[in-house]
Amino acid sequence: MRPVYLDNNATTRVDPAVVEAMLPFFTEQFGNPSSIHSFGASVGQSVKKARQQLQQLLGAEHDHEIIYTASGTEADNTAILSTLEAMPGRNEIITSAVEHPAVLALCQHLEKSGRAKVHYIGVDSLGRLDLEAYRSALSDKVALVTLMWANNETGTIFPIEALAELAKEVGALFHTDAVQAVGKVPIVLKGSAIDMLSLSGHKLHAPKGIGALYVKRGARFKPLLRGGHQERGRRAGTENTPGIVGLGKAAELAITHMADEQTRVKELRDRLEKAILQRVPNCFVNGDVRERLPNTTNIAFEYVEGEAILLHLTRQGIAASSGSACTSGSLEPSHVMRAMNVPFTAAHGSIRFSLSRDNVPEDVDQVIEALPKILENLRELSPFWAGANKGPTEFKPVYA
Repeated sequence: MRPVYLDNNATTRVDPAVVEAMLPFFTEQFGNPSSIHSFGASVGQSVKKARQQLQQLLGAEHDHEIIYTASGTEADNTAILSTLEAMPGRNEIITSAVEHPAVLALCQHLEKSGRAKVHYIGVDSLGRLDLEAYRSALSDKVALVTLMWANNETGTIFPIEALAELAKEVGALFHTDAVQAVGKVPIVLKGSAIDMLSLSGHKLHAPKGIGALYVKRGARFKPLLRGGHQERGRRAGTENTPGIVGLGKAAELAITHMADEQTRVKELRDRLEKAILQRVPNCFVNGDVRERLPNTTNIAFEYVEGEAILLHLTRQGIAASSGSACTSGSLEPSHVMRAMNVPFTAAHGSIRFSLSRDNVPEDVDQVIEALPKILENLRELSPFWAGANKGPTEFKPVYA
């Protein structure tokens, strides 16, 4: 049985070329990049090269707009807390109900502790942002708008550039959690109204433990970590040089493979999705099938538990996810499914398949072969399926 990995929104395999680029920085190139001697200076040049590689992937105007962090979560937290400190007189935050917990949990904490008023903007049945509610929440009291570029569970893409322009009209800073989008869709920050952007290395074939926060030159900013001059005084702590070099190489590779993500990977995703919808009754796609990441499909299977599906897929060597890997283990439907009003009997059976450039047609064939039989067997055991309407699903997402 060959293993099939379709959980790339949780994490990706580190590219062998990234590993090769990193290895010297564990041994012979061990100097501190802040040191002025030869050991440090050469490493400092490699850190700068990595910053330029990431600048190119993001379409940023300056390489010094990149601040290295330890994760996407740190980048998100830095953006939010920095803005509240840097924007006196404004204490409101606008975000969405479907953000990653890296944003939502902090917003909820700030709200409970009385440090901010938070507007949680809802979505429709396709996961699209309620634009009318967003416009209504904007005011001169808003310090920050923080909205994800693409949803980690459904892949639904928000119109980030346009949303940033609206935030700019009221003088608010605009941050986007682009952890799932970077490396999968083209991004051009130069000339945009986006002030800050978060990313994480392990989502684009770099190692875990390295991320970055883009901060547009001139945007108000206060550091989260103090105690050193690293990153121009914006993020204290000795740099993770192997991780930084790996992230730079991963950014270079992401540019090279961007067309592949948009064509071959997307075609594999579409073939998988079409075959499942044709062969398995009572299932449908969660999210906006028109505006979504090219690698992601989230399919709701009615009257069966997602965890049971995953268990049987695992036994056949197939790795997928019931939603956000960061919240797996919970028996509750994800907050994303609840926000989209996906029916209880379908939300519990929602499975995310997320592909990458590592996947081949044989991976899709293996899932198509295994999944229908797994669903048939599980539904025979399900008390919900016994009394269910076996006709077309009652939940019909509406496409405007």
